[in-house]
Amino acid sequence: MFFRNYITLSSILNTNHKCTISRVRVSFQFTASISSLKVAWRKDQKLDQAIENDKHWRLCARVVKEVLNEPGQVIPLRYLEKRRERLRLPVKITTFMDRNPSLFDLYLDRIKPKSEPVKFVRPSLGLRRFLEEEEMINFENEKFVVMKLCKLLMMAKDRVVSADKLVHVKREFGFPNDLLVSLVPKYPEYFRLVGSPGEGKSFLELVSWNEEFAESVIERKAKEEESMTGIRVRPAFNVKLPPGFFLRKEMREWIRDWMELPYISPYQDASDLDQASREMEKRTVAVFHELLSLSLYKRIPVPILGKFCEEYRFSNAFSTVFTRHSGIFYMSLKGGIKTAMLREAYKEDQLIDRDLLLEIKDKFVELLEEGQRNRAEQLRVQREAIQKDMELVALAVKNKRNTNWGLCQLMPYTDTSTPQLFNVRNFGTSLFYLLGSAEV
Repeated sequence: MFFRNYITLSSILNTNHKCTISRVRVSFQFTASISSLKVAWRKDQKLDQAIENDKHWRLCARVVKEVLNEPGQVIPLRYLEKRRERLRLPVKITTFMDRNPSLFDLYLDRIKPKSEPVKFVRPSLGLRRFLEEEEMINFENEKFVVMKLCKLLMMAKDRVVSADKLVHVKREFGFPNDLLVSLVPKYPEYFRLVGSPGEGKSFLELVSWNEEFAESVIERKAKEEESMTGIRVRPAFNVKLPPGFFLRKEMREWIRDWMELPYISPYQDASDLDQASREMEKRTVAVFHELLSLSLYKRIPVPILGKFCEEYRFSNAFSTVFTRHSGIFYMSLKGGIKTAMLREAYKEDQLIDRDLLLEIKDKFVELLEEGQRNRAEQLRVQREAIQKDMELVALAVKNKRNTNWGLCQLMPYTDTSTPQLFNVRNFGTSLFYLLGSAEV
């Protein structure tokens, strides 16, 4: 039995390993220079495109949520139009509905009993079916969601996290909207809610520690590889620097030495670790890796992560971790928002490490695509009908001209020098009226 890393450090860092490094120099590197070591940010177009790929359906989801939050899940069309700016909708609501016909229906109703009927928006039958499927998927994966929530608490200091903060990140991790009402009370063996949610002084506390949940993604992958190969594998981060990425020599040496440190589990008690130590840096990277791995899309906006500095003992300059360890993370600036992404979860612009709850997103995208296919088919039929009508009109015009020419040939001339044409102004009037053509 022997240890083997997931990666060959010298090949990734493109440097020769120096066997003789003094302990004093190494200690100085990790304690005094961690915050001073800088790595230039480099744009990754593929990972930025992964965020762009989700732009359309996320916009649709915002509009759907706006309608579903209304009393009776209906809203006057003109009221929804006034919320375009808040919804960040670049087109009119009617245009949006035309482009996404599977989401909503329009109908006439009165805002007040004696007022004139106006157009209202309500969920379509297809959208209601999707909402039923969404509820079923959430029910089937409830244990999985409970495990996620336990893991978030197990990594936190004192095993406690602000309840309001958890509600704020529910979409990132796939938690239900009524997390504290529908899910937490069902599992008193795991969770205890302290205080009143919504007042900023409520906390969710872990009641019991489950050792099965205390295994990180890094540790699980090492165990799986060990069972497949029969070789003992040391847990290590999967480092994959993007093409063309260059590190200065001092940074390559720093990363090489840092990677050789033993892996520190994010579920390990870190209360005795110095905030500026190399071990704390190792543990911080492990926590970020685990948080991103637990998220639905393996990416979380940096401002949201910053809300948990106290719970997870992040430093004020925690975001530099994502550029300092560019082979593990990528910090996207797409849309003017800093977003931390897990590199290993993506292949070019496609997410390959898929969460179980992403089936909900797949169903929603299918609903959108079905509506767009139906709309494209309707437009095709309309174009074909217009083309057919134009061909009929052209044929009728041709026949009319031929008929007029024949009649002109049969009419006697009153003046042999100047022929009198037959007046055909009223000829074929019914035909051209039906075809919708102008007078020839």
